[in-house]
Amino acid sequence: MLPLALLENLQLNIKTEENIRKVWDIVRKKWIVLTPEEYVRQALLHYFTNNMQYPVGLIAVEKQVMYGSLIKRYDIVVHNRQQQPWLLVECKAPEIAISHSTVQQLLQYHSQIPCPYWLLSNGIESHCARVQGENIEWLRHLPEYE
Repeated sequence: MLPLALLENLQLNIKTEENIRKVWDIVRKKWIVLTPEEYVRQALLHYFTNNMQYPVGLIAVEKQVMYGSLIKRYDIVVHNRQQQPWLLVECKAPEIAISHSTVQQLLQYHSQIPCPYWLLSNGIESHCARVQGENIEWLRHLPEYE
C-alpha cells in the first residue's frame, strides 16, 4: 500500500448549484457533480499535479474505451511526453474496498490501454504497480514523471 495522504489538506474548489454539490475539475476545466468517487479522482489529480509534478496537459480523465462490444470509461490516464499512456488509474469511492474485482476492472482497461504503471485508489488505500510484460511489481511510491 502507498503512503499517500490524498484526503489530508485537500482544497478543492466546490460550489452548490440547485442543491447539487459540484467540484471544479482542473483537467477537464469544468464543474463536475461531486460524488464520493469524483472526490477521490479530484484528490488524485491534485496530488499528481501539485505533489508529483505530473503535467496537467498530459492527463486524460474519463475517456471512452471499447472493451469488446461494451463502451467503458476509464478514470485517469497520465501520458508520457511522447503522449503514450504511462499511468492507468482506477478510482473508487472511499467506502469501496480495493479488491480482486477492482484489479479485474483495471485489467479490462489495461487490455485496451497498455501502460507501464497502474494505480488503484479509494482515497484511503492506494496501490501502484509497474508492469513489464507478464511481470507485475507492486511499488511503495508513485513513479516519478519521466
